[in-house]
Amino acid sequence: MHATSESASAPAAPLDGAAVLADLRRWAAELGFSQITVADPALDGAEAGLAAWLAAGHHGTMDYMAAHGPLRARPAELVPGTRSVICARMDYLPGPAHGGAEGDWAEAEAARLADPRAATVSVYARGRDYHKVLRQRLQKLAERLAAQIGPFGHRVFTDSAPLLEVELAQRSGLGWRGKHTLLLSREGGSMFFLGEICTDLPLPATPPTAAHCGRCTACLDVCPTQAILGPQRLDARRCLSYLSIEQDGPIPLAFRAAMGNRIYGCDDCQRVCPWNTFAQRSPLPDFAVREDFRDPTLLQLWAWDEPTFLRRTEGSAIRRIGHARWRRNLVVALGNALRATGDADIRQALAAERARPGLSPLLAEHLDWALAQSPDPA
Repeated sequence: MHATSESASAPAAPLDGAAVLADLRRWAAELGFSQITVADPALDGAEAGLAAWLAAGHHGTMDYMAAHGPLRARPAELVPGTRSVICARMDYLPGPAHGGAEGDWAEAEAARLADPRAATVSVYARGRDYHKVLRQRLQKLAERLAAQIGPFGHRVFTDSAPLLEVELAQRSGLGWRGKHTLLLSREGGSMFFLGEICTDLPLPATPPTAAHCGRCTACLDVCPTQAILGPQRLDARRCLSYLSIEQDGPIPLAFRAAMGNRIYGCDDCQRVCPWNTFAQRSPLPDFAVREDFRDPTLLQLWAWDEPTFLRRTEGSAIRRIGHARWRRNLVVALGNALRATGDADIRQALAAERARPGLSPLLAEHLDWALAQSPDPA
């Protein structure tokens, strides 16, 4: 466990947990967090669900999900000495001042999806890489607490360790697990990131909240590939976010048309969720939409060579998929656009690329598929 000094240990004086939590919430708000709760690290009952999901193969090629096995449900073993887990929520939906939609963000996204020539990148990835933002601010929060109560042991995480983040967040009262498996909050929908501080402080756990999905099945109904098999049951192998980000092989033929113009991630289940009418706009400029991702077309992004891709995605979560996977995704979207519009410029761009020597077998196969989508064989 990381400590705030070489001699760090839990404070000798009795800890006023309620006062510490109040301080944490005040400081967290100053750092751009929207909510702070505390979870008990004992995640009794969570291992069985994880094991069943893995046994069904629903994690696809995400071998890291299985690599640590039950450790994901045992924070105190992952970080020895953990007595409580501070859970944090940070909203990321950009407002108009940061390049977000002027009105209803969901309507703006629906309009983008309906334009075959437009390129759709998941909302969360249009600004700075959230891993960096949350880790830095969680560390600042821990340092602020240490300055108040003295050194203590801790480690900060955000989607960066074998930790069941949603389970911890749900048990601590940050929200409830929606039918799409994402965490939902009555105050903020699901358009937020999660972060944790595993600590050796004996903080009192905050109570969970009740689920409020009711009979709604909007997220299940809208999924383009029916990846949500039932409430809280996701087959990642069918999920467009997984296919466009995590998987480095070919996009399965059965799901290429369903990708539409999505080239990085998919927000459909969040876009239709009624609770996301309450999604909060982020006050942080970190999540401002980069100029390249305000209203890009597929052909504009297709023109990026690898140096351009690396330069324009520096500090972005998009960069981690690499240029080859980026182009694979674009080819599928361009094929879908060609089928929908018959656009001669798109056909020409795809054909010119296919004629280049030295193409990887992966890209060549996707290009052949895309060109075959043309309503005009000529």
